[in-house]
Amino acid sequence: MHLGASDPSLTPAAGLLAVTELVDRIGIIEVLDEAVGPIKQRARGLTAGEFLVGLASAQMAGEDYLVGLDRRRADAAGAALSAVPTAPSTTAATLARRFDTGRWQAVETGVARVAARVLGHLDEPRRTALLASPTLDLDATEVEVYGSRKQGIAFNYKGQRAGRPHLATWAEAGIVLAADLLAGDVDPRAGVVELFDRALAGLDAAIPDHGRIRVRGDIGYFTKDLADAVVAAGCDFAIGANRNPATWRAAASVAEDAWVDADGMTGAQVAVADYAPGGWPAGTRCLIRRVRHDAAVISADPRARRRKTIPAEQLTLALDGDIEQVWAYSFVVTNLDVSTPVKARAVEAWYRHRTDIEDRIRDAKHGAALRHLPSGDQAVNTAWMWGALLAVNLSAWLHELGGLDHGDGRGRAHLGRLRRELICVPGRVIHHARRTTLRLPAGFSLLAEVLSRLRQLPAT
Repeated sequence: MHLGASDPSLTPAAGLLAVTELVDRIGIIEVLDEAVGPIKQRARGLTAGEFLVGLASAQMAGEDYLVGLDRRRADAAGAALSAVPTAPSTTAATLARRFDTGRWQAVETGVARVAARVLGHLDEPRRTALLASPTLDLDATEVEVYGSRKQGIAFNYKGQRAGRPHLATWAEAGIVLAADLLAGDVDPRAGVVELFDRALAGLDAAIPDHGRIRVRGDIGYFTKDLADAVVAAGCDFAIGANRNPATWRAAASVAEDAWVDADGMTGAQVAVADYAPGGWPAGTRCLIRRVRHDAAVISADPRARRRKTIPAEQLTLALDGDIEQVWAYSFVVTNLDVSTPVKARAVEAWYRHRTDIEDRIRDAKHGAALRHLPSGDQAVNTAWMWGALLAVNLSAWLHELGGLDHGDGRGRAHLGRLRRELICVPGRVIHHARRTTLRLPAGFSLLAEVLSRLRQLPAT
């Protein structure tokens, strides 16, 4: 066997052509450039949209550090298939520092405009479903980092140095509408109203004729300020409530015959308690879910999360071996209509899908590269976060327009799988007679199918 020189006509990421086709058909770069404006005085070099799309494309291809941008640049054949030239790692850091808070919020405006264009290409049933009653999800995540000199980083409650991406997503469409990069010790509740306002503005811009918006948040957003802002904006809310003496008393006051089986969750029951936190908007009710567990599965570790969901007297009896089963309780405060058992079951089942945003976060971390923040500069880390979030959005739009899901947003593959099956496909790029031809190995038909669907879209 002989080793020869590398073949510059080969690329390991031929599937980036699908991203290029999507970007060109929808006009994503132009929309982002119009929203953000110029980021440098000279006309040469990369624009804001080109920089962000190049960063997102690199992460979609599996690059998880800034130096990965240099590896993408070294792929000469892949460069012919990419939507934009990839910035060198040092240039990327320089460009990232030219974005201020206003420009990052302008990126959110651009994302909303792109979402509107994507919506215009969908069939009527899917578009109607997205317009009916959109959901805004709010959540934050921890990104542990190493090194005491990184800007915008602080110790979180676990004692880890961390940054905290704070996200608002349009659940049904699977896209991130607004985001902030906080330090690990910053309470997301402090800025959640502003984040909600920006996400709502983006949703209004993307689908101005939408139905009544619903907002979901976990127990970390149990604050009257958010509830007041949601109601003032003409929306509805469902927010996880703290387990405190008041909510435990509310659970104890529910009659046994008032509990009904939860929708789609084995061993769970739902009821509505006559309780509302003081000062919250009129019409706020407390929705309670309880789930039956065997006492044997309760951890002996007093730090275990499940122990906090079990009433103290039941927990004591279970640990002493006096009872075999316990109920674990969760509380949600909402102004949605839960006046009947059927409506209460429906609201609880809808609230349970709050895990949609957790799935988007997981995809940004493990599908893209938000599992770490690669720079000591906060501006560069913010750009890296937005590169990962834009990669997640591009993945969602590929699924919508490339026929990769069931047409209802519930059949999306994670970005890691999309990379394996569509993006990181080997190919040979041939230039002949002023034409560029991509040749794929036998058996790789998904890319051809997606390209065919995308090329049927009218160019924007």
